[in-house]
Amino acid sequence: MILAAAPLFAQQDGAALFRSSCANCHGEKGDMIVGVALGSGKFRHGSTDDDLVKIILTGIPGTGMPPNTMTQPQARSIVAYMRAIAPPAGGAGGDVAAGAALFGSKGCMNCHRILGNGSRVGPDLSEIGSFRRPAELEQSLTDPDAVIDPDNRTFHATKKDGTQITGRVIDEDAFGMRIIDSKEHLMALNKADLKEYSFAKNSGMPSFKTRLSAKEMTDLVAYLSSLKRMDAK
Repeated sequence: MILAAAPLFAQQDGAALFRSSCANCHGEKGDMIVGVALGSGKFRHGSTDDDLVKIILTGIPGTGMPPNTMTQPQARSIVAYMRAIAPPAGGAGGDVAAGAALFGSKGCMNCHRILGNGSRVGPDLSEIGSFRRPAELEQSLTDPDAVIDPDNRTFHATKKDGTQITGRVIDEDAFGMRIIDSKEHLMALNKADLKEYSFAKNSGMPSFKTRLSAKEMTDLVAYLSSLKRMDAK
């Protein structure tokens, strides 16, 4: 289990565009217009991403929704942002205590660390709730390959002496990198000593889409969402 700990690039672009192009009418949270809640994940005039993109670009005749001159990729990034701020599909109100128990019983600590407990193989999740919305956390659990934060990619290298190394890069410069390998060993690698190296295209985290019931997913997302910076609580 390896959750990405940073916002998604498309959603970041979409958030900026939403603030500059949509928030004047809809508000920062998308709830300024009565009967329209863009952050709810439910829309009166469309349901699919294609529907929403079309609405953004062409507007809705007979309403206050005007057409926009932005590009289709820009419109899609706004849709990605709206999807991200929506509550998880399983619904809100999960049991945080039950989610914490699931985190321990489902093997999450084999890769992740929370407040000093668990593995360092994957990202530390002690403050994940301050950086990831519930919908983003659910996506990481159900479709971890959808978006992979560059800092969380699995790293593979072969040294000139034939030694194979797999891990996660902590930092990198022109001459080398520091990594945490699959056995939690911190090591420094000199690029001049490597025969080859690359980053895996897929996430090192397995999908939990079929491993958790709807309630378990809601509970686990609720627990992860509760893990916030001390000054944010």
